[in-house]
Amino acid sequence: MSWNDERVELLKRLWGEGLSASQIATELGGITRNAVIGKVHRLGLSGRVKAAGPARPRKAQTEAPAPRPASRPAFSGNTALAQALEPVVEQAPRPAPVAGNVVPMGQRCTIMNLTEATCRWPVGEPGTESFYFCGGRTVSGLPYCTHHARMAYQPSQDRRRDRRLAGIR
Repeated sequence: MSWNDERVELLKRLWGEGLSASQIATELGGITRNAVIGKVHRLGLSGRVKAAGPARPRKAQTEAPAPRPASRPAFSGNTALAQALEPVVEQAPRPAPVAGNVVPMGQRCTIMNLTEATCRWPVGEPGTESFYFCGGRTVSGLPYCTHHARMAYQPSQDRRRDRRLAGIR
């Protein structure tokens, strides 16, 4: 297929009338929608008037809308995590605040002791003898305990606020 003057003029007319690239390709025959789009761009044709569709009359609302259920507060972070943590956070008591990154000695584990049910939060410098993993009980579906999951999965607005407070951009 070649673009002769007659086909280019037909393309310009159909484009000006507001036909879609697919409709123009069908009208011209033997070319694809992408070929039409490419030619339109090469010709530098401007935007076009959208074809006015038939106006649909609005239905008069006869019934009052059904009341919406009480909405939960908006969560702007990882929503899958919010759903996974939600039941656990509401049911489980809050863990005692951990000063720094202190993990009880009996709970600590090495990489050889990690299982699906142990927290994989690393503590210390890898390769040193003092390096270990938290080893606490994990939140179902997550690799961390409740405390470390809160540290790992923070809503984006909290992260931005923390950076502003620290003077980091």
